[in-house]
Amino acid sequence: MNPLHIRFEEGDASFTCEPGDGLLRAALRSGIGLPYECGSGGCGTCRVQVVDGQIEDLWPGAPGLSQRQRDRGFRLACQSRPLSDCTLRVRAPLRSSDTPRPARRPARLVSCRQLTADMSEFTFQTGNHASFAAGQFALLALPGVIGDRAYSMCNLPNDDGLWSFVIKRMADGSGSAALFDRIAVGDEIVLDGPYGVAYLRDDTPRNIVGIAGGSGLSPVLSILSAAARSPHRGTRRLKLFYGGRNPADLCAPAMIDRDPQMRGEVECITAISDQNFAGEWNGERGFIHEVVRRRLDAQGDPAQNDYYFCGPPAMTEAVQRMLLDLHVPTTQTFYDRFV
Repeated sequence: MNPLHIRFEEGDASFTCEPGDGLLRAALRSGIGLPYECGSGGCGTCRVQVVDGQIEDLWPGAPGLSQRQRDRGFRLACQSRPLSDCTLRVRAPLRSSDTPRPARRPARLVSCRQLTADMSEFTFQTGNHASFAAGQFALLALPGVIGDRAYSMCNLPNDDGLWSFVIKRMADGSGSAALFDRIAVGDEIVLDGPYGVAYLRDDTPRNIVGIAGGSGLSPVLSILSAAARSPHRGTRRLKLFYGGRNPADLCAPAMIDRDPQMRGEVECITAISDQNFAGEWNGERGFIHEVVRRRLDAQGDPAQNDYYFCGPPAMTEAVQRMLLDLHVPTTQTFYDRFV
């Protein structure tokens, strides 16, 4: 099959879509910055209207679109595969992508290191550079799993082709089950990336506050590691707030300590949310957004910081509400929404 031609109703921007590829990924591979966040059907940011042409809807029930929007011809670019040449209408101006273009490539698992009882760091190696911006994610095609799974890198871009991910075993997660139970060191998968808009903005003198829960630690570690090495570091202060149910879940201090650039540069505040935990614990208690709020209330103007956060949906929503309540400009808050 020949590549399909995709154009936009306004302007002269267009791109080609290889057989089997989706609209969003093909656009990003071509350097066209279609608006998006999760890339997996949950947020609705990549909504487009199909003016002409045939589209296969890969997930008709994706929560990012209402039935009313579907009836009006809207589709999610991340869940749409063109079957013919198409014309699209977009609700936001197109921009040039300023991050590395995503590509599909084979990746071999080279190590798996346990961090907690239910979280491990998986490192894959590709045959070319690992090019991404600190804070971005990749999509992994895993054996026996329908659809790719999005995981954020915890390391930095490198010439060795290493892509590392902090991943949590989920009770009903087919993706994490494949990683923890069926893939061994030496096995090969397909990695597609990088994606994501919550990457480090290094052109500001503001302090950086990272907020994470569970495996949401992964992109925040990458961001803080890059910020600690930045030639623009100046007098910026770097903080990480990390929450878990009990002390055994708190792997963040050890991961910071293993990085000589972050050690001593990143202040790490941890908290446990299990109010029934009766063991020895002298740190903060409560949900991590509550801890952040207490610290911000005590330290003055919260708008002097940029905020990068990632974690379970309930946590990211609570952090969003908190920062809005504190009148932090949305241009200083960065996160990727996942289903």
